[in-house]
Amino acid sequence: MKAEERRRKLAAMLIAEQKPVSGTVLAERLGVSRQIIVKDIAVLRTEGYEVSSLHYGYRIEEGPYEERVFKLRHTSGQTEDELSCIVGLGGTVVDVFVWHRVYGKIKADLNISSLYDVARFLDGIKSGKSTELMHITSGYHYHTVRAGSGETLDLIGAALEKKGYIAPETGKPEEAVTV
Repeated sequence: MKAEERRRKLAAMLIAEQKPVSGTVLAERLGVSRQIIVKDIAVLRTEGYEVSSLHYGYRIEEGPYEERVFKLRHTSGQTEDELSCIVGLGGTVVDVFVWHRVYGKIKADLNISSLYDVARFLDGIKSGKSTELMHITSGYHYHTVRAGSGETLDLIGAALEKKGYIAPETGKPEEAVTV
């Protein structure tokens, strides 16, 4: 069995089970080592499957998800509203990145998918230990947003647009920043 076919079977098994399955059981069912299962799980994640690793096994909630990058600009005071809008409509804020004229793309993983995650993120910012990445590019930043469908991403985009958070496209990403 080829690796791609094995990964499709692995994903189908995890979706069908609807409960965590240990790596050892998966390895036995597919006739490979547990190390191969670990590698296959990593590949499935890069393909958009939401695989949870629990101490008693792996589980796929659903998938694959769709992703879209939104170019945004707002104030620090609007960050909570922006993030809450995205997660409230069923999105996950995968990351934030900015284009700096000297350093290029600067990216940080966020994985914010709930209001609790939003509050934790904001607590970290409010502690004063760090500031939001968007401050180095005059408020311009990008979020990769993941959702269960393109329709959900369309709703998120429309809501962000209505709030005035979507920044206009100007060609190259670096042209939008003033650093």
